[in-house]
Amino acid sequence: MFHGVVRRQEKVEEDTYHLTDDKQDILTHPRRRGQIHVLTIDPVLATDLSERIGSDRRLKRYALICPRAASIRGAVEEIELTAQETISSRLIIFDVRRATLPRLRRAFNAIVGYNRRDFNKLCYSICIGDGPVNLFQDGHVVDLFVPYLASHRVDFHPAVFFFDPFLHYEPSEIQLQALDDEFVIPDAIPRRWGPYFRRDTTKVGTIRQFFRAADKDEETRRKRLRMLRHLYKKRLAEQFPGKEEQFKALLSRRGIQLASEKMNLYPLYFEDWVHELMRKARRNALPKS
Repeated sequence: MFHGVVRRQEKVEEDTYHLTDDKQDILTHPRRRGQIHVLTIDPVLATDLSERIGSDRRLKRYALICPRAASIRGAVEEIELTAQETISSRLIIFDVRRATLPRLRRAFNAIVGYNRRDFNKLCYSICIGDGPVNLFQDGHVVDLFVPYLASHRVDFHPAVFFFDPFLHYEPSEIQLQALDDEFVIPDAIPRRWGPYFRRDTTKVGTIRQFFRAADKDEETRRKRLRMLRHLYKKRLAEQFPGKEEQFKALLSRRGIQLASEKMNLYPLYFEDWVHELMRKARRNALPKS
C-alpha cells in the first residue's frame, strides 16, 4: 500500500531536482574580471569618475569601461547594446539622476537582471544621484531621503549610494523635455552654489576638474578634497542650521544613517569605496577552502 506513495515521492523529487540544483547557476557569473563599468550619459561625470579612478595608484590595474559615443543619444544606445557585457565586471557604477534615468531605464533594467544574482557578492554596484526633487523646499531632508534611497536600493542593490550636490537642480532650473527631444545636460552649477564661486568658474566641468586635481601631486589633491569637504560642511550648516551634529556623519567615509538607509556625499571617499568593493568582489570569487 505504501509502495505507490514512495514511488510518487521519488517522482516529485526527480521532477524538482533541477529547480534546487545551484552547482552551476546560469544567472551567476563567477568569471568576472578586474574591470569597472561606468554607466552615465553625462561626459562631465564620466570624465570625473574616470580620472578619479585612473589617478588613484590603488586602482590603476583595473580596466575602466565608459560609453565612447560623442552624443547623448549615442551613449544611450551604446549602453543598451553593451548591457550584457557588464557580467564580466566586478563593479558597476550607475548614474541615477532624475533627468537622465528615464532614458536609461530600459538598459538599467536589463543590466540589473543580468547581474542581480551576483550583487553584493561577486559584483557590487554604486549609485550616484541627485536626491529627491523637492529636497530643499520644505527642510525635511531626512524624511524625503529615506523613501528615495529605499527605492534605489530595491532597483539597483547598491553597496553605497552617493548623493552628488552638483547634480541637484531645483525644478525651476530644469527645462522640461520629451523623451524624444535632443536632450541637453545642464553645464552650469545649480544656482544655490553660485555665491561660493567666481562667475568665470560656474561650469560643472570646471569645478569638478579643480577639485579632483588629477594632474596634481598627492598633497594638492588632498588639499583640494579638504576644501570641498569644508564647502560641503558650510553649505549644510547654512541650509540646516542647528543640525550640524546630525549631518556630521555625512562627511565621513561611513556616511550617514537615515532610518534603514545609508548615504554618502560624492566624491568624498569615493576612491576608497571603489578600492574596497573591488577587493571584496575578488575575495568572494576565490575558491572556498
